[in-house]
Amino acid sequence: MDGAWLARMRWRRRGAWLWPMFAAALVADALIGHALPPAGESQTPLAALLVGAVLSLIAMVLLRAPLGALIKRRRQDLPRIVARDYAGTAAIAFVTVALLGAGLVHRPTIVAHRKAMNDAITRAQAYIGDRAPAEFRRNLENVSTFAIEPGRIYRTCVPSQVSRRNYCVVVKMAMPFERSVSFDGYESNTEFAAGAG
Repeated sequence: MDGAWLARMRWRRRGAWLWPMFAAALVADALIGHALPPAGESQTPLAALLVGAVLSLIAMVLLRAPLGALIKRRRQDLPRIVARDYAGTAAIAFVTVALLGAGLVHRPTIVAHRKAMNDAITRAQAYIGDRAPAEFRRNLENVSTFAIEPGRIYRTCVPSQVSRRNYCVVVKMAMPFERSVSFDGYESNTEFAAGAG
């Protein structure tokens, strides 16, 4: 009886990596998702943690039993529960590695969009500085930019120093520099985004 209990404890200690791995993976997923979002321009650590948690739980539910059976077939000396814990741990690790890979693949897109936005702001400031009324030109550093189509079309506004109006332009990155900017009214980007949503 004591020998069997000690053997079971030894196997349980060897196979008890599932939940510590889950906790460590959640922290890693939050950091990875924040630094290297797999989609979009950015992701908060909490959102990245939730995505990692959901994907890890799905992977565990779907892969734990079949992978555990494969591990058990290769290592017949393992108890079934230990094989399943190994499989669940592998599934969680796979999710974290997949999120890292997706973030690395998506990174050049984020960099390109940021570069395009900076270029759009430069074009908008040049246009506004040349054509807008003085109340807007004096406030040229305080731009607000909204990505209508990231990497392609941006809307940039400068607030007035004397009223609540904004001077807004649309920048189309595919157009030649001299024809890429056009006036788009006095509605702020906040109002524009609310109407677009």
